[in-house]
Amino acid sequence: MELNNVKDGRAADTQVLVVGAGPTGLALACDLARRGVRTLVVEQSDALFPGSRGKGLQPRTLEVLDDLGVVDAVLDAGGRAPVGMLWENGERRGEHDMFERPGPTEAAPYGEPWLLPQWRTQQILHGRLTELGGSVTFGAALTALTQDEDGVTAELTTGTVRAAYAVAADGGRSLVRRILGIPMTGESVDPAPMLVADVRIPALDRLNWHVFPGDGAAFLAVCPLPGTEDFQVTGRFSEGEPDISPAGVRELIAARTHLNADDVAEVRWSSDFRPRAALAERFREGRIFLAGDAAHVHSPAGGQGLNTSVQDAYNLGWKLGQVLLHGAPEELLDSYEEERLPVAAQMLGLSTRIHRGEARRGEATMQLGLGYRSGPLAAGSAGALEAGDRAPDGPLPDGRRIFDLLRGPHFTLLAVGTDAGLPSGDGAVVRCHRIDAYEPYGTGLFLVRPDGYIGWAGEDTAGLADWLRRAGAHGGLDLKRA
Repeated sequence: MELNNVKDGRAADTQVLVVGAGPTGLALACDLARRGVRTLVVEQSDALFPGSRGKGLQPRTLEVLDDLGVVDAVLDAGGRAPVGMLWENGERRGEHDMFERPGPTEAAPYGEPWLLPQWRTQQILHGRLTELGGSVTFGAALTALTQDEDGVTAELTTGTVRAAYAVAADGGRSLVRRILGIPMTGESVDPAPMLVADVRIPALDRLNWHVFPGDGAAFLAVCPLPGTEDFQVTGRFSEGEPDISPAGVRELIAARTHLNADDVAEVRWSSDFRPRAALAERFREGRIFLAGDAAHVHSPAGGQGLNTSVQDAYNLGWKLGQVLLHGAPEELLDSYEEERLPVAAQMLGLSTRIHRGEARRGEATMQLGLGYRSGPLAAGSAGALEAGDRAPDGPLPDGRRIFDLLRGPHFTLLAVGTDAGLPSGDGAVVRCHRIDAYEPYGTGLFLVRPDGYIGWAGEDTAGLADWLRRAGAHGGLDLKRA
C-alpha cells in the first residue's frame, strides 16, 4: 500500500484526506495508517511547525502516545515540569509548584504532565507516520472543498484530491470550518495580548520555571524546555501589540527580569495571540469532520488544547477505520461529535478557570477521569467500571501489563476474575483475554474499544453481539460458543 500517492495532481485511492500536519493531523494519520486506511495528509507550510507552543503532555495523552508506539521517544526527549521560582526585584522569593503531582500508579502509569516542545512532539509523530508507510505532502494549500453522497473533492495548490472523508486539522483559523460555514461561539478569556517565544539564555539556570509576576499586567514566565537548550518565554501585555521581533523579545526580557538584552543569545521563534475559548457549533458536516483547534480553541494556561486535540484524533481514527474497512454502519461516525463535543466544552471551561486563577492544575487537567458514560456507545456495567470509563492499566502475572494487551488497533474483550463464557480464539478485530480479578476493574466482562475506553460491560455476554455489530467488530468472533 502506498500512502499519500499524488500523481498528475490527483491522489490515488485516498480514503481519508487530513488537512493539516499539526499534532492532531499527525496523530490521526498514525492511527489510520496502522489500520491500513489509505490516508493523504496535506500541509500548506513547507515544513512542520517550528515553535514550542503546546509544550505540556497530560497523562491521558501519554497513554494515547503509548498505544501509537511513540511514548518511549516522547519520554526520552522530554522531562518533568520544573517547580516554579518566583522572582521579585532581581531576587528569588521562593519556589511554587504549579502542578499537583500524584505520581504513577498501577492503574495510571503516567502520573504527571510531561514537558516536550510542540515541534518535537510533531517530529516524533511524523517519524512514526513514516515508519507506518505514510508521509505528509508539504506546500499543498487547500483552496476549495466540496462533498457529495460518495465522497469529498479538495482543490489544492498541487492539484485535485478525491477521498471518502476529510478531516479538518488545520487549526484555530481553519479554512475548512469557514468553507463549511460552521460558527464558533465563545469568549475572550483575557483582553490582554500575549507573546510566546523560544529563546536561548545561557545565563539563566534550568532548574526552575522562572516566574516574574510584575504587577499582573507585566507578567513574564521563562520555562526551560527539556531535551533542548531553549526556554519558552510567555509574556502578558496590558496594552498595545507585542513586538515579536528578536529585538522586541530581548527588550521585553530585559525590562521584566534581572537579565540584560544581551543575555538572550538567540530568539528562535516567536508569536503573539489573545487567549480565547471558542467551540465549534458542530464537529461534523456530512463527510467532513473538525478536529483539534479547528473545533475548539483554548487558553494555553490549562495545558489542555493540544491534549484535547490529540484525543479527538484518537476517538475519530478507529471509527473511520471500522466504517471504511470493517463494514460498520455510517451512524458510528455520528458518535465522534456526540462524545467529543461535550469533552471539549468541559476542557474549555477548565482552561478558562485556570487562566483566571479560579482553578489549579490538578487531577482534572490530567484528563484521566474523562469518559463517555453518557455517550451513544456506552452499554452496561460490571465490577468497578461502567461503559464509557477509561480502561485502567495494571500488572499481569507473566510480567506484561494490561496496556500491552490493549495496544494496537483492535478491540479487546477482557474476562476479569470470572468464569463467564469467553469465545475461544480471537476474531478478526477482537482479541480475548482472561486475567485475574483486579480491584480497578472488579470482576466481569469488559469490551475495550481501540481508544482505551470501555464500550460494553456485563456479567455475561448478553448484549455484546449487538454492540459489536454496531461497531463493525463482530466478524470472526463466535459468541455462540461463549
